[in-house]
Amino acid sequence: MAYRHCLKVLATILTATIPLAVPDISLAGDISLPRYSKDAQLAAFHSSLSTNFSKTEVIEDDPVTEVLSMYEVDVWDRIRKGFAIPDLENPLVGNHENYYLKNSAYFDRTTIRASRYLFHIVQELEKRGMPTELALLPFIESAFNPHARSSAKAEGMWQFIPSTGLHYDLAQSVFRDDRRCILSSTEAALNYLQNLYSMFGDWHLALAAYNWGEGSVGRAVRKNQATGKPIDFNAISSRMPAETRNYVPKLQAVKNLIAHPDRYDIQLPKIENQPYFVTIGKTRDIDVKVAAKLAELSIDDFRALNPQFGQYVITGGSDVNLLLPKENAEKFKENLANWKQPLSSWTAYQVTDTRETVESVAEKYHTTPDVIRHANHIPSQMVLKFGSTVLVPKLASSGSKNEKDISPEVSARGKIALERIGAPTRIVKVKVRKQDNLASIARRYKTSVDDLRSWNKLTSNTVASGTILKVHVPAKAAKARSPANRRIVSKKQKPVKATAQKSAKKQTVAAQGTKRTNKQKNV
Repeated sequence: MAYRHCLKVLATILTATIPLAVPDISLAGDISLPRYSKDAQLAAFHSSLSTNFSKTEVIEDDPVTEVLSMYEVDVWDRIRKGFAIPDLENPLVGNHENYYLKNSAYFDRTTIRASRYLFHIVQELEKRGMPTELALLPFIESAFNPHARSSAKAEGMWQFIPSTGLHYDLAQSVFRDDRRCILSSTEAALNYLQNLYSMFGDWHLALAAYNWGEGSVGRAVRKNQATGKPIDFNAISSRMPAETRNYVPKLQAVKNLIAHPDRYDIQLPKIENQPYFVTIGKTRDIDVKVAAKLAELSIDDFRALNPQFGQYVITGGSDVNLLLPKENAEKFKENLANWKQPLSSWTAYQVTDTRETVESVAEKYHTTPDVIRHANHIPSQMVLKFGSTVLVPKLASSGSKNEKDISPEVSARGKIALERIGAPTRIVKVKVRKQDNLASIARRYKTSVDDLRSWNKLTSNTVASGTILKVHVPAKAAKARSPANRRIVSKKQKPVKATAQKSAKKQTVAAQGTKRTNKQKNV
């Protein structure tokens, strides 16, 4: 009894001294650190209480055992325990397992990147009673890169196209794209997946529909039903495009690797069973670089948690939140209290004329056209159309500290509409080859690297092999500049020698015809 009493005293000390990542409410001017729900935290640990202790006697209902078990289970264990989708028996699964094993560096990078987000995703899945395999879906969609952008204009970790994003209330403007927001896009993705499962009653078909579209999967199912064939994933996969046919097997391959890392000789990064980030309410505009500095994070690390905002400014509002690791949130609060400089050096300008040049806007705000183009991804030879909203530097004379913030209405609805000036152009799609870079492609198509970046919304000068780029070229020269079209033209062209021989033959026949006509006249 004395032993058990000592253990309970020790448990009380542990629970009092070991924090469960639950920050108290604290204020920092207009910024607050909301309380993270203790009930939600304890619910996160609920599934971990059955952890076994090797070579240690486990005492039932012992508080020390309960506290220690909370800290011994990581997020990977929670994911494994929540697996609920039947395994897919498909020969493509093995192919993808081998691919990930051969490309272990890629697999490792992705799991490390995922460590920021998995606790939150698993937490949301468990609240809804959904299979935890779905937490691995961003592995397939974006390699857990919240800045990922596809050639189909899908954005973010969950890869929403614009129309689907709007359907699930993901705001998209020049200042903010919630398809990249960790919290909003996760909520939207889980809503979408739940709806798809309600439609098909089968998680494999729901996942196929997430990639291919519910209409396409529905038609494939109806065709199989009409011919008396099965309607499971394997049965209708022959009707799917290659990407979808491989999509669900890829997820199954990742599931297998996560389920049995020892079997595949994989070392998964440790992901503690507690939130990676906390939420900070933000009601004032603030430059991205200032926010990162106050949080004592690098720009890349800050944007990895707050990817929905642009490169330059975070607009304020009652519904705007920043995500920061707990220790950095505390630093942010402290540094903000001592910050004496303006929080934001950018504002918004709306075009009220039928059209306006970038040079004209730059002159109004005492800056250069290049600054305006770069901040708003505006290519050269483009003018702004009526109603466009662009990001511009605040005027020093107006006093940046006192200038009004960008209004929530402008922040939520701001769009840019462009019109090309000069010669008409057409768009050519160019696939980046291994030896290509932006400079070489710009030289080949007689354009600039800045224009390539603007046309394709690239944030750096690096571009991966296989990426499809849009290039504007003069309309008359578009066909000639496309390598594919050059090859097609060359097939239609006949050898020069053969063409010359045919021309000579025509001239001989014409000459003979003239001679015959002259003879008839003489007769």
